Amino acid sequence: MSGFAVIGGSQAYDLLSRGAIHGKRLGPRKTPFGPSQPIYVIQVDSQTTTQPIEFLFLSRHGERGYEVSAPFVNYRANVYALKDLGVGRIVAWSGPGAINPRYKVGQFVVVDDLIDETQNRESTFFERGGLGFIRQSPVFCPTLRGLLVEILKGQGLDPSDKGVYVCTQGPRLETPAEIKKFASYGGELVGMTLVPEVFLARELEMCYAALCYVSNYAEGVVRRGVAPPPFKAGELFEGLSSQEDKASVARAVAQFPNIILEAARRLASQSTSGEPVDPTKCPCQTSMERYRREGRIGGDWRRWIKK
Repeated sequence: MSGFAVIGGSQAYDLLSRGAIHGKRLGPRKTPFGPSQPIYVIQVDSQTTTQPIEFLFLSRHGERGYEVSAPFVNYRANVYALKDLGVGRIVAWSGPGAINPRYKVGQFVVVDDLIDETQNRESTFFERGGLGFIRQSPVFCPTLRGLLVEILKGQGLDPSDKGVYVCTQGPRLETPAEIKKFASYGGELVGMTLVPEVFLARELEMCYAALCYVSNYAEGVVRRGVAPPPFKAGELFEGLSSQEDKASVARAVAQFPNIILEAARRLASQSTSGEPVDPTKCPCQTSMERYRREGRIGGDWRRWIKK
């Protein structure tokens, strides 16, 4: 099975329903933490071989719409299922709001750090066994981040290669005072989904990078002298996003299939080159090495997890 997977965020279900992303549906996968979201096998033509390239795709919020909001996603089941299918690299997408007005709505941001403001999410596989005391710098895989930035620049999409993502609990949006608080300690984008995904991937020695697109300006953010929009009942985010913002987001989301397919091609090319992973550039795949050397874990990662 493929060593690369994509976890789709908001509007991933729209790309599935429209056929912009299509493939063989494997369905949900059973895990010790319950069923995962349905998984798809996607094929893309290789530019160097006659065999198609395969990767896996999972829409974290559901297949047919926004069926599961961020605090109720079964993150452990999703990450476990992908690992169980042989995945070693994950690119996830998220559509956060901008706290820092330097970002433009619709702009791609390959975030490099985050702040966890969630509460009571199941954020580790290691409830038993005394494992998981793992360094979180770099938070996101530097190798995957570099690849995404290179692809985005190559497609003329003007990405930002840095950003501090604040992950809130949801499903409600943030108050103006909360946004001010996040800004005071360096938060630049605010969303609800990258935690605990990134931490769970690190526990299973998987590379994980997040590709974000700015969906709106966060509550109370003033940019270029434009006052925050008034409340509008019945509209997306109750009017926090303008019609112009919505159009910019739609254009960004429409780019995802091209970005994903190019990432799959590049990663397939790297995996067949025979070059070993450089641990100084990619620490993700050795994050549990201390426990391995101590003899506390072995080669079967499933046995690390004690239920």
